[in-house]
Amino acid sequence: MNWFSLSLQLNRFPINRAKNALYEILQIPESEFEDYVERKKNEIVTYHLNNTPFYREFFGNRGFGDWENVPIMQKADLQRPLKGRFSKGFSSKNVYVGKTSGSSGHPFIFAKDRFCHALSWAEFNDRYQWYGINLDSSTQARFYGIPLDSFGYFKERLKDRFGFRYRFPIFDLSDRKMEEFLKDFQNKNFDYINGYTSSIVLFAKFLQKKGIILKDVNPNLKLCIVTSEMFFEEDKKLLEKQFGVPVVNEYGASELGLLAFQNPQGEWVLNSETMFVEVVDEKGKVVPHGEQGRIVITSLYNKAHPFIRYEIGDTGSMSPKSTFKKPILQDLLGRTNDVAVLPSGKVVPGLTFYYVTKSVIEKDGFVKEFIVQQTAPGAFKISYVSEDPLSADRLRKVEKAMETYLEEGLDLTFNHKRTLSRNKRGKLKQFEILF
Repeated sequence: MNWFSLSLQLNRFPINRAKNALYEILQIPESEFEDYVERKKNEIVTYHLNNTPFYREFFGNRGFGDWENVPIMQKADLQRPLKGRFSKGFSSKNVYVGKTSGSSGHPFIFAKDRFCHALSWAEFNDRYQWYGINLDSSTQARFYGIPLDSFGYFKERLKDRFGFRYRFPIFDLSDRKMEEFLKDFQNKNFDYINGYTSSIVLFAKFLQKKGIILKDVNPNLKLCIVTSEMFFEEDKKLLEKQFGVPVVNEYGASELGLLAFQNPQGEWVLNSETMFVEVVDEKGKVVPHGEQGRIVITSLYNKAHPFIRYEIGDTGSMSPKSTFKKPILQDLLGRTNDVAVLPSGKVVPGLTFYYVTKSVIEKDGFVKEFIVQQTAPGAFKISYVSEDPLSADRLRKVEKAMETYLEEGLDLTFNHKRTLSRNKRGKLKQFEILF
């Protein structure tokens, strides 16, 4: 029984129609794919101009001609009541309604029409099948948060049951809890792992300390999918070693769906079937492939709510090898608003600071995980989890690395903790500005 597809159908999300539509899109040859994309771009803009008063007001009086003149939507533009953003014929009664996590600093409620939502799940299922995983039959070990109120908790548990998922709540990541996780892997047959990067990495470090390869205790395991948080090459090596299976980086957004997924050749293939992805400069002009810029996305099928040239809040670049049918994400550099201000006034991506810290602190495996918070221009607090506080010698090495890679005069404070705080969904914000 295809329980996952059945649950979508029972909730009036036409998953079978969506799978058939996706199959037809996938059959479009490369030589005709640019025409398909251009046609869908024009259709979705025209549709919302004709049917969505909110978008018509946002678009303004400019005529719809040159694509680069289509205004870029910011998350702040959508922070108004959802009722005022619906297209004609849609309401909260006949769409999928969700809420973003707010990791960009701009949480909001959004809507997707039922076919668009089903198409998102068809896309996920198609990509997972690259690795022999089927949402209708493969069992998932799910490293996610869970609502703590009784209704939300029950709802998520019910969704897990229909989705062949067993959830590992990640608000407690102590060694004692990790032992319980390990027993579950020993007693249950999981086909794949899916969840937040930081929590899965922490579990891998626990296995490393115990000298355990996860596939040895759970031979059915085929794949690990990490999502929602930054993923580093050292983490990938650790996970593949301790889990004994391929590790894939997934890039998605709750308001849009799947954005990119790594194929078996290691290419981060963007979703070209139902999304149009651009990388633009500060003026909104598309940059050449290989150059970094702001990631802007158009949802080609969402008729309930416009996401057209929508700036998701990330920066990255497209590979020069990209084509219309197979666009490839070369780099994902993190949030556009995650920038560190140094004493000299120089501004650098917060991710730069994080790379340096990670390479120094985690090199000897002494620290399990950490976060970096900027408390004032040039001042940073590094909160880390380890069994014992870092020695003075280790702290000096971190400070020296900061001077080498960034600049002198940084005001660094270190905060030893037993656990790190995560948001309500269990996500760890790895760089944060507090002033």
